Amino acid sequence: MAGHDHSHGSHGHSHGSHSHAGHGGGHSHAPKHFGTAFAIGIALNTVFVVVEAGYGYAANAMSLVADAGHNLSDVLGLLAAWIASVLVRRQRTARFTYGMRGSSILAALFNAVFLLIAMGAVIWEAILRLSNPEPVAGVTVMVVAAIGILVNGLTAWLFVSGAKDDINIRGAFLHMAADAAVSAGVVVAGLVIWATGLAWIDPAVSLAVAGLVVWATWGLLRDSVAMSLDAVPPQISPDAVEGFLRERPGVADLHDLHIWPMSTTSVALTAHLVMAQGHPGNGFLVETCEGLRERFGIGHATLQIEEAGGPDCRLAGACAA
Repeated sequence: MAGHDHSHGSHGHSHGSHSHAGHGGGHSHAPKHFGTAFAIGIALNTVFVVVEAGYGYAANAMSLVADAGHNLSDVLGLLAAWIASVLVRRQRTARFTYGMRGSSILAALFNAVFLLIAMGAVIWEAILRLSNPEPVAGVTVMVVAAIGILVNGLTAWLFVSGAKDDINIRGAFLHMAADAAVSAGVVVAGLVIWATGLAWIDPAVSLAVAGLVVWATWGLLRDSVAMSLDAVPPQISPDAVEGFLRERPGVADLHDLHIWPMSTTSVALTAHLVMAQGHPGNGFLVETCEGLRERFGIGHATLQIEEAGGPDCRLAGACAA
């Protein structure tokens, strides 16, 4: 449709078919730098995995080996999350017009899937061990697991500030926080084994550990799958967004509304607005997109303006987001 203005941020441009406004390049929340946190977390956990697995085999402690396997998955998860946190800052290209922002969603999904697979292996081994318990060095289990509480607790603390706003960082935080809790459980198991000599406690704790990790990971898997399928972020109400747009001055109707995550920290929106008096000007677009950013955290909005009474848009019957 001819005669439509295009504005991005506080700059107005005439681009023909639609109107676009954004903020700061389209980020509702600029992803924070966690490079140092990732480097420290990966280094600490890599060393601990080697130590824990070695002592686990030496002490014949399935719970330690299980925890070491979990920690190894966390190292890989932290690495994937770190790579994604770097890629999301890459500039867009002619082929990747949004840049690499979606890599953070893929990293969160990888984290969840890989962790669940690792826990499946732990559960299988623990079930086999339950049918044939073997002697375990309880004191060794306690000492090594206690070190794990410190390592995992410190690593989780490094990511706590970003866990609320970024699902990629939340994945890293949940892994490490779960590990700290798991290590605490292993300490208790070692104490019980040392005091009672009951060898079945070791695989039983392994099963409990795996169950706790699966429970903690399920929400991450659900959210990351939803984001990879362009679902509306759970903190945003599509009805509220539609209501806000319909209440804007001069809006007679709207259609083809879509809201989706571009990354784990930025949200995009497209919509067709039918205006009773024709195109409202760049000021309307800037104010509307600023309202979307402030009220809903939608930092990258594209609005197409259509005149009421004009030719019907072929997308007018499309479903809202």
